[in-house]
Amino acid sequence: MDGRGHVRHYILTYIDIEGIFISTNINMIESWLMTLTKEHSTPRAAGSMSFLDRWLAAWIFLAMAAGLLIGKVFPGIGALLSAVEIGGISIPIAIGLIVMMYPTLAKVRYDKTKEITTDRTLMVVSIMLNWIVGPALMFSLAWLFLPDQPELRTGLIIVGLARCIAMVLVWSDLACGDREATAVLVAINSVFQILMFGVLGWFYLQILPSWLGLDTTSVTFSVVSIVTSVLVFLGMPLVAGVLSRVIGEKIKGRRWYEDTFLPKISPLALIGLLYTIVLLFSLQGDEITAQPWTVARLALPLLMYFAGMFFISLVVSKLSGLTYERAASVSFTAAGNNFDLAIAVSIGTFGATSPQALAGTIGPLIEVPVLVGLVYAMLWLGPKIFKKENAGS
Repeated sequence: MDGRGHVRHYILTYIDIEGIFISTNINMIESWLMTLTKEHSTPRAAGSMSFLDRWLAAWIFLAMAAGLLIGKVFPGIGALLSAVEIGGISIPIAIGLIVMMYPTLAKVRYDKTKEITTDRTLMVVSIMLNWIVGPALMFSLAWLFLPDQPELRTGLIIVGLARCIAMVLVWSDLACGDREATAVLVAINSVFQILMFGVLGWFYLQILPSWLGLDTTSVTFSVVSIVTSVLVFLGMPLVAGVLSRVIGEKIKGRRWYEDTFLPKISPLALIGLLYTIVLLFSLQGDEITAQPWTVARLALPLLMYFAGMFFISLVVSKLSGLTYERAASVSFTAAGNNFDLAIAVSIGTFGATSPQALAGTIGPLIEVPVLVGLVYAMLWLGPKIFKKENAGS
């Protein structure tokens, strides 16, 4: 099967799963497929769709359902998982995230990252969206939807401050984003996370509310929690990915590494993702059924935030002249959040059973299905927005 055939199978399978466009004009679909394969084709999009990839939506929703069912049938699972924590980090969840991130980071061609860092437009757009627009949007939505719930509002604002350094690698990869650009942007976010999280928390919880005549919240964030989160969730899989490429290419050569080794480890990314989703949803099964109204109140601003950040980023990327691949990297990096850091900070500051911690834990329950939908949106909408003059890697 040629490259176009693989992508055609990929897209039509997803269309069939979602139950939409079944009777759509086939010529229109073929026209779009030609655009996608001619302008944005990559080896990943063209020929590496595994069984897991092709049925991504089904597996993720099954994992969510399985997690909720496990949490309901075995309500003590949360206490069990909490018993295996180190420094506020759940070891089972950390294992899932590391396994999920490793294949993507092992695929990165690190010799190309220097070129990425010289793309000033990419750097400026990403930093602006992640560290100015993102926190400001979440602050606005939190106050708009939760003016009478200070604890939940604070939890949402903390979620907005924790920029994504984990799952975004998978979302961007599935949307055929620029893998090297995503890795660089994630690394930059990690540095900013350490430097800016406390400062922005102080600004959005104390300074800005006081300027606007709103209630303020006094908090002190643990720098140790922030650094630990970055080292565990990015540092470990990044080191493993770099060592794998350096050692693998040195011993067996680049061709063996990319044609033999990478295809073998690629399924680990989605297996790790599904495992992590099952754990996250099993932890919150009780909360969702016990406090449905609270969950609903948190869900609406979170939904608007994730979708809003993605489409704002897409528009800014288009106006800035970024390619499809780098626009995907920027958009998913800006739309995602580091829920583990948000949860760890909320628990460490306000307690494990606090409303602030609940807001953090509800975050990924909304983020996962929304970003899955945005992967489809990028594959469908991206080629329409990023025409031939902006295509290329």
